[in-house]
Amino acid sequence: MAELHSGIKLREIDVDAMAAELYTRPQAFDVILTTNMFGDILSNLANALAGSLGLAAALNVGDHHAAANAGHGSAPDIAGKGIANPSGIILSSALLLDWLGERHQKNAYQRAARAIDKAIDAVLSDGKSSTRDLGGILSTSAFAARVSEAIVTDASGDPKRKRITTSP
Repeated sequence: MAELHSGIKLREIDVDAMAAELYTRPQAFDVILTTNMFGDILSNLANALAGSLGLAAALNVGDHHAAANAGHGSAPDIAGKGIANPSGIILSSALLLDWLGERHQKNAYQRAARAIDKAIDAVLSDGKSSTRDLGGILSTSAFAARVSEAIVTDASGDPKRKRITTSP
């Protein structure tokens, strides 16, 4: 792609040096193309730097199909405890909706993806709605409910409209 587009700067770098650069100069990178194993390692580093592995979204795309998954994996050590940050899988679903919208020319899917992204941003930035991994007290389901509430409130245009009530 770099050969086809003069604005793309290609740089090859070993994964260990890349980890160091990603840690010290993350702003220097827009896109990182790598193998699956090195991508997993570097994405875990990037998400830990961002605050939590629970924020990691992932979309695996092939020629004809795509699969969304949380970037952190299954986290069996906390499964069923209600303490996982669901942001990663919610954002992965938004990535899938965006991909489907582009592939099938469905603007509604892409609007839904943007609404999800906006809701996650709103909930995480309000200062009171975070899960334990980010220093908050919300359970997995309470956080997800707040994201749903943010989507409903934004879609209605009425910040006083509350369809979903949540507790920590």
